[in-house]
Amino acid sequence: MIDIAVLLKRLIEIPSTSKNESAKADFLYNELKNKAYDVHRFKDNLWCMAFPYDTAKPTIMLNSHIDTVKPNVSWTYEPNKATEVDGRIYGLGSNDAHASVVALIETFLRLKQTKQSYNLILALSAQEEVSGKDGIESLLTELPKIDFAIVGEPTGMRLAVAEKGLMVLDCVAHGKSGHAARDEGDNAIYKALPDMEWFRTFEFPKISDTLGKVKMSVTIVNSGTQHNVVPDTCSFTVDVRLTDCYSHEDVLSIVRQNVSCDVTPRSMRLRPSGVPLSNTFVKRYIATGGSVFGSSTMSDQALMPFASVKIGPGDSARSHTADEYIELSEISKAVDIYYNLLDGLIMI
Repeated sequence: MIDIAVLLKRLIEIPSTSKNESAKADFLYNELKNKAYDVHRFKDNLWCMAFPYDTAKPTIMLNSHIDTVKPNVSWTYEPNKATEVDGRIYGLGSNDAHASVVALIETFLRLKQTKQSYNLILALSAQEEVSGKDGIESLLTELPKIDFAIVGEPTGMRLAVAEKGLMVLDCVAHGKSGHAARDEGDNAIYKALPDMEWFRTFEFPKISDTLGKVKMSVTIVNSGTQHNVVPDTCSFTVDVRLTDCYSHEDVLSIVRQNVSCDVTPRSMRLRPSGVPLSNTFVKRYIATGGSVFGSSTMSDQALMPFASVKIGPGDSARSHTADEYIELSEISKAVDIYYNLLDGLIMI
């Protein structure tokens, strides 16, 4: 098995902001290879099988990501140095999601010594924080068919059975330029205001049992070139968080029916996800007394076209914050929970 504290500290001390994960992928590849495991690498993503692949069995994937966000200026500890204080490890990525990476590696290694009724894949992906196309999306093209995935993210080991998706809309209102001192032109800012107000106040009628309401937020506005010119365009960006009640296409159609500006989606890749409470893994989790929820934050689940859940050590509120940390006891507890949920699991 592995020394959880040693591996976690080593991961923290190898910088791996999104799209710069090569050194960390090198390190993890060698660590797993040294344990005589058949490790595969695709770009900066790693994967390996616990058991000989059997096409007659379902396949479960254990996944977490090796990249981090960039550190902000408010850190009081050194972000890329692991600092241990009374069983707590401070460092960039400690909570999101190196703790999950370490816990899932240890779970994988323990399960590898057993016999199970499923194929088991460990997949460590890159570019999760930016939903990059060279991350899990590209790795899935190299893997056998996946039936179910457990995604390691900081949830306090609560089970997220659903996750919101994302669509970013670029909107442009058109007017006509003119001199601001005279009654000339058609101010594009004023034309954009009713549309922005619609985004602020509109409520989609369908409400998800696990994810609640679709949420739309105007987040960026740009217009004008100088103070005395009436602007002929006003562009603004809308962040849309989708639930399992609506597809990207549904939301885009409703938006275009209700606003006068031009609306262009940047991407429709990041889909909402959800599994029923009748899922065998979910039922096993609930039987232990655990609680399930719908997650408003997004992970690599958005790029997985199969059933998945999200569960991992740590607290989502610590993610992307200064002096991010994880308790070593949280990781040990997570390994026990993962192992007990997966050992002897029958996927039906």
